[in-house]
Amino acid sequence: MDDGGRVVRAEQEEDFRRFVIDSRHRLVRTAYVLTGDYARAEDLVQTALVRTYRAWHRIERRDVPELYARQIVIHLHASWWRRVAHRSERPVAFLPDVATADGTEAVDRRDQVWRAVLTLPPRMRAIIVLRFLEDLKETETAEVLGCSVGTVKSQTSRALAKLRTHLGTEAAAERAAATTRRAG
Repeated sequence: MDDGGRVVRAEQEEDFRRFVIDSRHRLVRTAYVLTGDYARAEDLVQTALVRTYRAWHRIERRDVPELYARQIVIHLHASWWRRVAHRSERPVAFLPDVATADGTEAVDRRDQVWRAVLTLPPRMRAIIVLRFLEDLKETETAEVLGCSVGTVKSQTSRALAKLRTHLGTEAAAERAAATTRRAG
């Protein structure tokens, strides 16, 4: 029996177990990209899997239960973000540590892009994650987020513009810092 008093068939239990084994890693990856914190990502996925289990008998599209679970992860993150936004702590665009060029340019660039993604509002970040990390189509992204395809397109465009601006500003600041270090 599940905690709602309904009998869960052994076949459904096995289906859910296989679903968790097959999709948990991808869900954690999505949650991590949304939160930037592995422990928080694990918590989001665990809660999403519990909610998915409770609704397992109601999920209409058995061929894509991962979309349902991913949608829960995104909604949980948005709810968490709204609560955190009212606290006094705020993420910062620049970390005080200065990176040095030691042959890890690709890693530095990936980190720079990652920090830029973390500056996006939760909905834009979710769209970027679903479209470019999870490689979902616009229609699939719209379905997961419960919005129109037009919203996905416009939010993607705005998010990419913000990322370009942020990354351009950050690159200019790094070039100026490097010039100052060489001159000094």
